[in-house]
Amino acid sequence: MTLEQQRDTVFRDLYAQYAAKIHRICLGYTGNAMEADDLLQEVFIKVWQNYDKFRGESKIATWIYRIAVNTCLYHIRSQKNKKTTAIENSNIHLKTDELDSKEQQIQLLYKCISELAESDRLIITMLLEDVPYAEIAAATEISEGNLRVKIHRIKQQLSTIYKKYERV
Repeated sequence: MTLEQQRDTVFRDLYAQYAAKIHRICLGYTGNAMEADDLLQEVFIKVWQNYDKFRGESKIATWIYRIAVNTCLYHIRSQKNKKTTAIENSNIHLKTDELDSKEQQIQLLYKCISELAESDRLIITMLLEDVPYAEIAAATEISEGNLRVKIHRIKQQLSTIYKKYERV
């Protein structure tokens, strides 16, 4: 097997292992599935382009999460500088029987997550992916103790945001 074939195999394995998690992180940042799809592609293009630069000083997962976070943050910041046309919710008609209750709850959760501060979005989406606290702390560059406090506060914020939607 050539070096290029080995690299392809490693990349395919990384993609298979992390794509769903990274997609959910991107979804947590954007609240939009199509944007999350695009960001997922961007993240793995960067992983492919920079794989040779990975020094192994952290876990590969932490490195990939960091790329995802930076990609999402860059996207959000660049979107703030662009003028966008808002589509009113009244123009979008979804049949409730098209989406089952669980899917609606998941969409609502990610909508609530998208209203959090940037760093909080990362933390909660990684937590939802069962990423160990040590890896979350490394990816966010905060101590584990501070992380536990932040998670508690984020859960309280999410509860408040969720209740706002329950009243609607």
